[in-house]
Amino acid sequence: MELSGKRVVVVGLGKSGVAAAKLCLARGARVIGTDSASSDKVSAEAKALGIELRLGGHPTAELLTAELVVVSPGVPRLAELTRAEEAGVEVIGELELAARFIEAPIVAIGGTNGKSTTTTLVADMFEAGGLRTFAGGNLGTPSAEAATGNYEVVVLEVSSFQLERAPSFKPRVSVLLNITEDHLDRYPNFSAYAEAKGNAFSQQTADDFAIIPDADVECFRQAQRGRGRQLTFGRFGDYTAADRTVTETRTGELFDLARSALHGQHNVENAAAAIAAARALDLGASSVRAALTAFRPLPHRMARVACKGGVNFYDDSKATNVGAAVTALSGLSEARGVLIAGGRDKHGDYEPLVRALELKGRALVLLGEATARIASAVGSRVPLVRAVNMVDAVNQAFARAQPGDAVLLSPACSSFDMFQSYADRGEQFTSAVERLGETRPEVGA
Repeated sequence: MELSGKRVVVVGLGKSGVAAAKLCLARGARVIGTDSASSDKVSAEAKALGIELRLGGHPTAELLTAELVVVSPGVPRLAELTRAEEAGVEVIGELELAARFIEAPIVAIGGTNGKSTTTTLVADMFEAGGLRTFAGGNLGTPSAEAATGNYEVVVLEVSSFQLERAPSFKPRVSVLLNITEDHLDRYPNFSAYAEAKGNAFSQQTADDFAIIPDADVECFRQAQRGRGRQLTFGRFGDYTAADRTVTETRTGELFDLARSALHGQHNVENAAAAIAAARALDLGASSVRAALTAFRPLPHRMARVACKGGVNFYDDSKATNVGAAVTALSGLSEARGVLIAGGRDKHGDYEPLVRALELKGRALVLLGEATARIASAVGSRVPLVRAVNMVDAVNQAFARAQPGDAVLLSPACSSFDMFQSYADRGEQFTSAVERLGETRPEVGA
């Protein structure tokens, strides 16, 4: 892709937009940046780029006269962008821009839940094998930064937003962990959301690999959009996940997670997907095992906080949708768990969570704005109590747990009603757990 001398407009000047602008500048383009924020809200890094800035909106005239428009993932489908496309202007996303300049094989990790853990684990495996590895994308470091480094493999967490405008994106390995209801404030329906997730498969050829869960009809349908060689993971997959062991059925290689800090059956399946991705690119089994043993869970993603009075406490504050909470609760190694949930409602269907609670839940502790709606869905099917803050929620949960149970913070909602972020919510949970004694309080105390 030749950018030298071209007029490129970058829409959205957050981290991804700044990285895209830097890449275009390095390739000799004349770059104009637009953002809906005013000058006092735009980052100093964006202002330091030395490019022309159009702030407080995205002027249609700028877009119509561009030779290329690069859109940051957080920017929705604006009418101005639609008019530019209708006028024949090429409009792509930051991921697509990056991929056109990345020379190393790309491993893309997608899905509603588990992306960050799996992306980090895959990157750790390649690093354990001595390969120069880039890990980023939706994980934190923009994809465009991978285009300027001397990497041997690029591992990208890819979101549906990033995949919306990626018409030629063709990862050598594409993993789709799952698709559950989310972001319906951005998409008109679940089908549109799933189609965006599946864009990572659409350009794959027979030389590529499509890795999906073994019994997921929607993921299979999306993988069928391309021609990548399909590998499955799960209970009956090419990479079987049973208890705390993953088996590569083709070779009989066993990968034991007994010493791994990963918790929950869903994380065993995430590990199986990661192993499949690494082995697809012929990484040695010893490197895979070394990474599995050394891996530490990312903060607020099914991290074991403590054991008090025979009860294990887990921080899964990153579980901001119903599907994530269902997966965490269902995947507990403990027979029963007390779930702490609630927060800002994302208008999902809570029935799957209620069904999971009926199977695994000792009780449900609710806090936050979504309390009434979740309580209505639960009715009398599961013992339920309301809490006024996180300390109260932890105390109420501990009082209802039995020795051998888990107390799980997996909210199924965003955090912004009571907390600054999901990280703040998780930290307050951890702090409250650390203050507990070994003796469970009486119910109602």
